[in-house]
Amino acid sequence: MPNPSRKTYFNWSSGKDSALALYRLRQEGIYDIRTLVTTVNKSLERVSMHGLREALLDLQARSLGFPLYKIYLPDTATMSVYDEVMDKAVRELKAEGHDYAAFGDIFLEDLRQYREEKLSGIGVQAVFPLWKNNSRELMEEFISSGFKAITVCVNARILGEGFCGREVDRDFLDALPAHVDPCGENGEFHTFVYDGPLFRTPVRFDIGENVRRTYGDAQDGSSAWDNAFWYCDLKPL
Repeated sequence: MPNPSRKTYFNWSSGKDSALALYRLRQEGIYDIRTLVTTVNKSLERVSMHGLREALLDLQARSLGFPLYKIYLPDTATMSVYDEVMDKAVRELKAEGHDYAAFGDIFLEDLRQYREEKLSGIGVQAVFPLWKNNSRELMEEFISSGFKAITVCVNARILGEGFCGREVDRDFLDALPAHVDPCGENGEFHTFVYDGPLFRTPVRFDIGENVRRTYGDAQDGSSAWDNAFWYCDLKPL
């Protein structure tokens, strides 16, 4: 049984790393996971970065059997605005008794340091169940455990449109270019998990069109920044 003294909220992206990290924590039974926390673009009503419709996020959380705490962000949030919104949310979660926050991060040192520094100031301890694991082995574990996922966002500078809206299986892994992390940990791609050992029932959806969006000043893709992405618009049934 989970330790009730380790009340934990899970930072849920709606994707594969989150699903596998949550699965491991549930199996270990050390932390008492009480709620999923997801950042949502307020104006677009979509999961931040992933571009997933908020309605599908709701269905996903319902199938997983967890309450969902949404943190709404403005369409163009600066880092200072992001920090302010997140600080308020974490303090609310802390006040509800959550002393731990779990993440699906794997090896981005600067991101882990950022999370730990922000949380420690509020008295919340960060937990990283996938930290420093081999990316290919994690994906093999994800697939062999019975999880099902589809790509909903890919970095257009790194992967072509053909990788967007594609089922995440071993054929997908084998097709990835050698320089792409198998877990997409560098932001190469993002996924939506719709079924697996944590789910009561599969989340049903239709696959819509792929849309290419470019952010920032350079609309022709000439910027040195990763600012062009392909999104697959999934629609709940």
